[in-house]
Amino acid sequence: MNVLDCFQHTAYYQTRHGASVLGDSLSLMKQIPEKTVNLVMTSPPFALKRKKEYGNVDAQDYIAWFLPFAEQMKRIITDDGSIVVDIGGTWNKGVPSRSLYHFKLAIALVEELGLHLAQEFYWYNPAKLPSPAEWVTVRRLRVKDAVNMVWWLSKSPFPKANNRNILKPYSDSMKDLLANGYNAKKRPSGHDISTKFQQDNGGAIPPNLIELANTDSNGNYLRSCRNAGIKPHPARFPHGLPEFFVKFLTVEGDLVLDPFAGSVVVGEVSENLHRQWLAFEIEEDYLKASKFRFSGAAFQIPLPLDQTIIVERTSPPNDLRANSPIRHRRPRHAGKNSPSAVYRRSAARKTARSIFQHSAYDVAQRQDRRTSHLYDPHRPRRKKANPVLCRIQHARASGR
Repeated sequence: MNVLDCFQHTAYYQTRHGASVLGDSLSLMKQIPEKTVNLVMTSPPFALKRKKEYGNVDAQDYIAWFLPFAEQMKRIITDDGSIVVDIGGTWNKGVPSRSLYHFKLAIALVEELGLHLAQEFYWYNPAKLPSPAEWVTVRRLRVKDAVNMVWWLSKSPFPKANNRNILKPYSDSMKDLLANGYNAKKRPSGHDISTKFQQDNGGAIPPNLIELANTDSNGNYLRSCRNAGIKPHPARFPHGLPEFFVKFLTVEGDLVLDPFAGSVVVGEVSENLHRQWLAFEIEEDYLKASKFRFSGAAFQIPLPLDQTIIVERTSPPNDLRANSPIRHRRPRHAGKNSPSAVYRRSAARKTARSIFQHSAYDVAQRQDRRTSHLYDPHRPRRKKANPVLCRIQHARASGR
């Protein structure tokens, strides 16, 4: 199924499983038929005191601003669908006290729109910088704010969900318990630990505290943006956050929507997990940079005169590499200033600029640094010197 079949609008670009659309998400959602989307996974602009370049609404106006979007989200999700909203907190102006806007938002979504709060989640980012500086690092009156609220809402008290899809590995102590057994009895806390507790279910059920460090500073998206001279989106959540909920709340073939797409992280995760997806973004520069996320997929790019070009870039199969007379191996000099590294960076910049100029957009930098499609196998290589021949040539030259 083509995800664009559910509403009439031209995609900015399209992949095997999804599409990104340029425009105002409120008007775009109105074009989607009701009960079509299985999951709305998004992170809207927060009500921050320090304004971002993509725009922020003040805390006192936030609920009135967000409710029209939420009404459309409720209309388009299926009866067993879900809405997941990642939203950060903020501080009251001039004093070291917290705003309650994100809690008031959850109450309004439940009491005014009639949604159900299926569960609240907490995203803990241990790499978050201390802020605000005046209260945390200067006057030392508060600790750093490193937790975002993630509201999981639904139409029904029983939305589609399966925590077997997000099990995490057992701890060493649990593995030891499963191997050596334990005493089945009632604990001092009142919990009755029966013999069924020793059953191996393939992993532990995760808590509603999600610990993910947002530390990506040299990934494929950022490297490609630097090479092409494009400014990346300034607020990107890590892939693990949408991946958790996409696995938890959907199955392959379901439709996932991000109405505040930004750099289209949700779309990339959905593409890799074989979910249909739609991404709405009002800033064209962010969508233009987000194309770097889909370099490995069949990439459909709308062209003038209703033409479509499909660009697919993949690495050579292993059997072709084995039979090829050209050796695909890592260069001997792996330093960042080595000739091979400088050559690859130069080639990447030239390729990215050329793609931007000609609209046929597909920069496919492999994350595996040992091989790169930008490596030219026909580039002449310096031959390794033979030490015996060198000594003979030196003796002849000196007249020995």
